[in-house]
Amino acid sequence: MQEVYTGLLVTGILFALVTVLLGDLLSNALDGMFGWMSGDLLHVFQPMVLFSAITVMGGSGLMLMRLTSLGTAYVLALASLAAVGTSVLVYLLYVKPMNNTDNSVAFSMNDLVGRIGEVSVPIPARGCGEVLYRMGGSVTNQIAESFDGIEIASGARVVTVEVREGSVWVSPLETNLE
Repeated sequence: MQEVYTGLLVTGILFALVTVLLGDLLSNALDGMFGWMSGDLLHVFQPMVLFSAITVMGGSGLMLMRLTSLGTAYVLALASLAAVGTSVLVYLLYVKPMNNTDNSVAFSMNDLVGRIGEVSVPIPARGCGEVLYRMGGSVTNQIAESFDGIEIASGARVVTVEVREGSVWVSPLETNLE
């Protein structure tokens, strides 16, 4: 059983060395290979989590075999428990926070549907104007057309009804009922 634990430990150490030395190169080469792990359940089985479990299981199994007089079943149970505990900690303290730090100012035009903006260039009844949107920490200007076929003045607040052919189709948010 000592050979199994040694093999697990060596595998984990080699993975760590390869990751440190060739991490960026491998990341680009294997880009998208683990994309099928995008679900919440499978997200736990990332290589970082799996190989940390393998390394800890091998190391703790070796230490318990050499330093205690516990039986093989107890050593296997304790090594497995240490591996699972370490995996949970690695996932919760490293992998999950790192996934949450992926910030981007990129957006899809379809994200603008339902969003409120401000007309920066007047929109004629038939033609194009421009609407300013605040998206997170950034501002974007988009070509806009009137959904209702009415003129919309500069400074008016509008809501995006749909996106067609690269422009947003908007309606005034407040209408004057005089």
